[in-house]
Amino acid sequence: MGTIPPDRVCIQTSATSIDKAIPIEQFTDMTLEVSTLLLESGAHCERIFRNVQRIARDTDFDVEIFLSFTAISISVTDKKNPKSSLTKNKRIKHHSAHFGILTDTSLLTWKVIEKEISLSELKHSLDKLKESSKYPIWLVRLFIGIACGCLCLLAGGNWIDGVFTLSASIAGLTIRQEMIKRSFNLMISIVCSAFITTTISGLNSLYGLGKCPESSVATAVLFLIPGVPLINSIIDLLEGYIPTGIARGAFGGFILLCIAVGMFLSMTLIGINNF
Repeated sequence: MGTIPPDRVCIQTSATSIDKAIPIEQFTDMTLEVSTLLLESGAHCERIFRNVQRIARDTDFDVEIFLSFTAISISVTDKKNPKSSLTKNKRIKHHSAHFGILTDTSLLTWKVIEKEISLSELKHSLDKLKESSKYPIWLVRLFIGIACGCLCLLAGGNWIDGVFTLSASIAGLTIRQEMIKRSFNLMISIVCSAFITTTISGLNSLYGLGKCPESSVATAVLFLIPGVPLINSIIDLLEGYIPTGIARGAFGGFILLCIAVGMFLSMTLIGINNF
């Protein structure tokens, strides 16, 4: 019998066998990283659970995950040695919406299950994904303003109403972003943002410059509406994640209250009483 060439031995070493040898602590850290990244980017609970179970499917580990609005807890048990288990927790720093990260993370977990990448490569890809460049802040502000201005036109306003809406939404978004950057409370920043946005767009209504100034006031604050938390709240409640669903609903509801407070203060200040 002839000897097997060394390169043939390397070819027969599969990604699965390498993955099964991954330490339990490293595997726990990786699943916790995936869960945190998804939750902070706006994923609902069932989507997070599916992605984690997809990673663990062909490994020697059982994974139990507990999701809350402010933290994630993951327990990993070795199937071959049930006494070997590890539990780790991680605090959620913020809640935002980044659909690019959600899509890319899900695609990476599918590549793991289809043996296109190993778990070690998944960890490297996640690190690169977190460090990926975002859109320039001026571009985000500009297109948010354009979107709100277009909504004003669709609501019956003319180009004067649209310009007021565009200017007000850019100013309001800038206020919110800069306050959050300086570690102000999120709700306080939303109240201030709604106040500034309504004040600028309300000048159009106060002086009657446009065709439909009310549409300017109504559409300028739409960038503050918490659509993702409210939708995720309904999805989580329907799928049985009751505590997280209630927390997300309360979070979204309180944002709506802060928007209303900011608009009320602005309208009271500039004297709009026919809105």
